[in-house]
Amino acid sequence: MTKPTESKTEPGRVLLRLAIPCAILLAGWLGFVRLAGSVEVEPPAQEEEVMLRTRVEELKVVDFPVIVRTNAVVQPHNRVTLAAEIGGVIVKVSPSFEVGAYFEAGEVLVEIDPRNYQTQLAISKAQLAAARSALELTRLTEERKLELIESNAVSKAEVDAASAAREQAEADVDLARSQVKQAELNLTRTKVLAPFDGRVQSKLIGQGQMAGANSALGEVFAIDFAEVRLPISGRQRTHLRLPEFADDPPVNVTLRDAIVVSDDQVWRGIIVRTEGVLDENSRDLFAIARIDDPFGRRTGAPPLRIGQPVIAEIEGEVLKDVVALPRGAVRQLDKIVLVDSVAHTLLPMNVQPLWSDADHVLVRAAAIPEGNWLATTAMTYTPIGSKVEIIPAPDSGPAIADSGSAESTDKVAN
Repeated sequence: MTKPTESKTEPGRVLLRLAIPCAILLAGWLGFVRLAGSVEVEPPAQEEEVMLRTRVEELKVVDFPVIVRTNAVVQPHNRVTLAAEIGGVIVKVSPSFEVGAYFEAGEVLVEIDPRNYQTQLAISKAQLAAARSALELTRLTEERKLELIESNAVSKAEVDAASAAREQAEADVDLARSQVKQAELNLTRTKVLAPFDGRVQSKLIGQGQMAGANSALGEVFAIDFAEVRLPISGRQRTHLRLPEFADDPPVNVTLRDAIVVSDDQVWRGIIVRTEGVLDENSRDLFAIARIDDPFGRRTGAPPLRIGQPVIAEIEGEVLKDVVALPRGAVRQLDKIVLVDSVAHTLLPMNVQPLWSDADHVLVRAAAIPEGNWLATTAMTYTPIGSKVEIIPAPDSGPAIADSGSAESTDKVAN
């Protein structure tokens, strides 16, 4: 009785097993159709085109005087160490022989006790007087011998002995005279005199101190003029005519304080010579500038002190027919951007500088194409031929944009 029941349920199970996979496939297909349907995408917003903008400057052909700038330290042209030539006790020190004090040539700066040398001078003079008396006696003896030899009263040997004694007496007089001169010289050396007009840098002795021969008394330096040793590089030398010989014309130089820079406080000098030897490390050539009356004692000018660092400006040659580009408009040492004055399009180019300083880069006028302005605004992207918008100058308005060609061939004395 159970077999008929099993036969009726078998087809239902088969249908159920087939229906499940079909349902899964149908659901997957419906999902695929739905996801694969066209999705409406909004078109991207069109980017607004931005034009390059820059300030410009007219290019003018000028004659540019080169000013070479360098740094140095003021030093005296003559610095010496005063020393005692003789020994003795210091009995007097002049007020002019103090650190920083001025003195004049021939002024007595230090005095050594002269009594020993006065005594030595007196002894030398007495010895000279005795030698002269002995000389006079030998002369009389020689003359008497010469008279007696004619009558054969004395022998030739006695005459020769008298002559030799007279010559010895003459030598003794010369020796005594030299000793007097030496004693007089030693006495004068008890006073140490200033060798030139100068100033005291250091003092090494005091009153009552014992000084030996060749003992250092202090350091002094001359004040008639000071010198500055200016390093000149190879690039700078090409634009200078430095004096090499005594009859070469000097070169003007202006000095400013390197510590407190001021245009009001300047010193004028001249370059009188060069050292003639390049520095072993930097290969610079040192030029020697002279500044008269550095402490302003005659002129009343501010003092230029020894050891003071200064900035020197040396007058160089005048470069003819050049364009002075602002330093800020030159990128990477030699790259500039020009703007066509009519089409307002960019023209980037490289230049070869003739000279440069803190404010300008100089190039030959022939190297700059005519009819262009110089772009002075920094731009990161400067494709050739790109249109630019000219930013008016604050003080001139948009006038430069309508001024036509920026080329200027008028000579300007800078």
